[in-house]
Amino acid sequence: MISNLSEKVTLKSDILVGLYVFCIITAELMGSKSFPLFKIFNFNLTGSVGMFLIPWIFSINDIFTESFGYKRAKNLAKISLIVVSLLILLAAFAVILPPSVRYASTNEAYKTIFSQSIRISLASLIAMAVSNFADIKIFWRLKQKLSKYGLWFRNNLSNHLAVLLDTVVFMTLAFYNPAHQFSDNFHFLLGIIIPYWLLKAFMSTLSTPFVYAGIKWLKK
Repeated sequence: MISNLSEKVTLKSDILVGLYVFCIITAELMGSKSFPLFKIFNFNLTGSVGMFLIPWIFSINDIFTESFGYKRAKNLAKISLIVVSLLILLAAFAVILPPSVRYASTNEAYKTIFSQSIRISLASLIAMAVSNFADIKIFWRLKQKLSKYGLWFRNNLSNHLAVLLDTVVFMTLAFYNPAHQFSDNFHFLLGIIIPYWLLKAFMSTLSTPFVYAGIKWLKK
């Protein structure tokens, strides 16, 4: 009986790890595409594919932290770093390989899709590392303070702060231009950080029922 129960819990946690890895890889490969949302006065608000995926990564962090504890959740965050690092290395290797004659006509499109700049890739890796561990740490500290109460508060506060940190770190590392004055960079970065953070925070709030459902599913 105990063995069967353990196998079921392991299967469920493995499914969540699979979803976690899927979100990470998809966010890295497809998350940079932007698309128009709506216009506020004279400001055209755009979103990115990543805003649909990154909040789910943090939500799975919270499910693991709530269900299995701080150390298991940290291991999950370490997996994200390994996955993104390997993906960057493989992409760099793949684009420099010479194409076969049959593939030569589509090689440039392949390179365009997969050859991200080193700066963008490193910015993504660092932002994910910092925000992932921050999300887990904040959620765990709030859990210790609030015990079993306020899951919605712990989930949303940790996720909103984590997506803010992710957005600030990534945008700064990827788009800060040393050739311009600090004030110019500040206003430019602020103009893209705030809307992207608000959009990610909104998507994170929408994922709150998923956190409740995931925890209940694991403990059932």
